[in-house]
Amino acid sequence: MPIRRTYIVEHLDPELGQWSELEYMAIARETQRAGNTFMLSSLPDEFKVPETLAEVPAFKAEKRGVEEIYGEGRGKERVCLLDPQAEKDLNPDDRDEFDVFLFGGILGDDPPRDRTSELRKKGFKGRRLGPVQMTTDTAVRVTRMVIEEQYTLNKIPFVDFPELKFNEHESTEMPFRYVTDENGKPIMPEGMVDLIKKDADKSIDDLF
Repeated sequence: MPIRRTYIVEHLDPELGQWSELEYMAIARETQRAGNTFMLSSLPDEFKVPETLAEVPAFKAEKRGVEEIYGEGRGKERVCLLDPQAEKDLNPDDRDEFDVFLFGGILGDDPPRDRTSELRKKGFKGRRLGPVQMTTDTAVRVTRMVIEEQYTLNKIPFVDFPELKFNEHESTEMPFRYVTDENGKPIMPEGMVDLIKKDADKSIDDLF
């Protein structure tokens, strides 16, 4: 029987921006297709899960933090923290060591807390996804490709900082790394390009 893996994004913000909602929907649908679980953890009491997300069977909403869910003696050693400062890159052999993959996610505090650093200090083992920042859905996608499809990071087709052209005069450079599809286009959540185009006068940070 195949191992059911869990992908967790920590979401400490009571709000859910349009950008994050589209990302979470993409993660939930892809996780569902792969037969695994996608969890948002550390959700504030006032957080409202969108109906479209709640309807995906793979999705789970959790108010507890990951330290409580996977503490000492509760599978903590099987949790992999995706950490830009980790010493080792994620690799296909890690599927034998980890079943749960944890992403720092959206933090509500101002100034923002370095949640990844907090989890690192609590002893969760870390792996890196390379040197370039990714969107949350891309980070989950890459992790799944390495663990479930057994890609090494250097074999995954990436594009860095792609330019989205809306028309002859309007374009936006995305400040992230993306996986590309068979046509070399960056894989983005459904509706994301329209959201960016609609809000082209805003900064990317305003869309989260």
